[in-house]
Amino acid sequence: MKSILLHIDHDRAMDARLQVALDIARATNGHITCVQAVSYEVFAPGDFYGSAIAAAMPVIKENAEKLRADIEAEISNEGVSWNWRFLYGIAQHRLLEHSALADVVIVGPSDPGEDGRGPSALVGDLVLKAPVPVLVVPEDTKSFDANAPVMVAWNGSSEACVALRAAVPLLAAASKVYLVSVAEPSDRQRFDFPVLEGAQYLSRHGIECEVVEIPRGEAKISDTLFSAAQLRDCGLMVMGAYGHSRLAEMLLGGVTRRMLRDPQMPILLAH
Repeated sequence: MKSILLHIDHDRAMDARLQVALDIARATNGHITCVQAVSYEVFAPGDFYGSAIAAAMPVIKENAEKLRADIEAEISNEGVSWNWRFLYGIAQHRLLEHSALADVVIVGPSDPGEDGRGPSALVGDLVLKAPVPVLVVPEDTKSFDANAPVMVAWNGSSEACVALRAAVPLLAAASKVYLVSVAEPSDRQRFDFPVLEGAQYLSRHGIECEVVEIPRGEAKISDTLFSAAQLRDCGLMVMGAYGHSRLAEMLLGGVTRRMLRDPQMPILLAH
């Protein structure tokens, strides 16, 4: 992945995703575009004359400039190609605008100021609307080993197929690829792409994979997938996102939502 779009903000996963972006750039000889979007849309009920916004603007700008200075100082010593785009507006809007010529967008799992239990609105919007995969990096991630094993969560859906295709550059570098499905009869009836078709697709790209089927059991599918990945020392999980409508996911609590609530490793998502 040569063109890496990195979201810059004050959330708790900033250091983690910066490190992951640097590791991917070094592994692929890629370029990092840092996108820092600053919005002055302060929610202040009853502030009809904008006094709260006016008071907040200098603080917001000062904090943004300090964050930029700190990250630029760090990234300048890392020996990777990069540039910086400072923009005004809502972060997901600006990231979407610049994603057309990116290979991946790297974000954290929660929005700034939240308690870390996502998923964030930014992640949801990007996954559903961006033309490229979104890599969600938990705050406790220390590094990204491009050669580490990778697990692909497979349910035969079109979203899983999109994620598999998007992940090919990373899968090609992995030492081992696991194509993992959680056995559920309802999925076999609903979807048209059995796991063997996913394996055949990868083989055409010269990527061998091990097909793994895990019994459904009593645990949540999200917990089952994370356990399977950790058991195999995987450094990345790939999965399709939001197989149902977004409203149904939010109301019913889909697998995507549960995975993003407490991600145990970086997750590459596509829709």
